[in-house]
Amino acid sequence: GLIVGAMLPYWFSAMTMKSVGSAALKMVEEVRRQFNTIPGLMEGLAKPDYATCVKISTDASIKEMIPPGALVMLTPLIVGTFFGVETLSGVLAGSLVSGVQIAISASNTGGAWDNAKKYIEAGATEHARQLGPKGSDAHKAAVIGDTVGDPLKDTSGPSLNILIKLMAVESLVFAP
Repeated sequence: GLIVGAMLPYWFSAMTMKSVGSAALKMVEEVRRQFNTIPGLMEGLAKPDYATCVKISTDASIKEMIPPGALVMLTPLIVGTFFGVETLSGVLAGSLVSGVQIAISASNTGGAWDNAKKYIEAGATEHARQLGPKGSDAHKAAVIGDTVGDPLKDTSGPSLNILIKLMAVESLVFAP
């Protein structure tokens, strides 16, 4: 149970990161569609269709979180029912130990990558100016880091707290 529990936060984080990526892809496709079909949008003469973008974002955020939510909700029920309380305790202990480590790591790493980009863009110190302006190789690398870091610090890190608490509470309520 301990190994399965330790694996769950990694699986859950991978699912949430994939969800963010697919939701972002849907949004990019819609923005491209609007630029191609709305005359004058590129020049700033027309307004974009904000409602469609909000709808895509809302729908994707709900639909994409169903599989990670099912993982969190079904795992304690299945493990407790088929393998017993001892195995369920191992799953909870493994997910607690692993989940706390990943949550702290994801939040701090995402924040560091986000701040690295801001540091280069600000150019406030001599070191930041040596790294180069926007468009330099260092800035391009920092933008990529920020692209990965934002979902880490905003999605995966905080949501692991929910994984740990929900699995524990659900186990207490439904434990055999």
